[in-house]
Amino acid sequence: MTQNFQSASTNLTHLDQLGQAQMVDVSAKVATIREAVAVGSVRMLPETFAAIQAGNVPKGDVLGTARLAGIMAAKQTSALIPLCHPLPLQKVEVQITPDPQLPGYQIAAKVKTKAETGVEMEALTAVSIAALTLYDMAKALEKSIQIEAIHLVSKTGGKSGEYFRQEDNLPIASDP
Repeated sequence: MTQNFQSASTNLTHLDQLGQAQMVDVSAKVATIREAVAVGSVRMLPETFAAIQAGNVPKGDVLGTARLAGIMAAKQTSALIPLCHPLPLQKVEVQITPDPQLPGYQIAAKVKTKAETGVEMEALTAVSIAALTLYDMAKALEKSIQIEAIHLVSKTGGKSGEYFRQEDNLPIASDP
């Protein structure tokens, strides 16, 4: 049984020859500029949306706190997700945009580094934690807030090249 597992796992980079999880050795890779953008949304009742927009929430600055939480989370990704490499992040940007049509907020994160591995997980973590923080800050007003559609929009750099999700319009413009 172990032999079947070994032969099936030879292409799986996060498993060793015994099938145990391992951190991938990226030391032989060339450091390149890498960037990733992720997005998600937070849907709520119109009354909750109006209260946040008016700054009338018991816990204080919902959007500012959520934005900072997202930035801080990107920097802590390797401590949160097993086998993620700690990366020297050069840029983390989190935008939270009101969307009256939801009603709620669109969250976008852009993360950039020069490293041997990508920053997709950092961008996704930033959006996730910003959304969770928004929920936490507003849950006194509404418990049924929904976090939705967190996904990667784009990534550049590295051996696998560029990825752009065709269904999305990039909410954060790339650097010139």
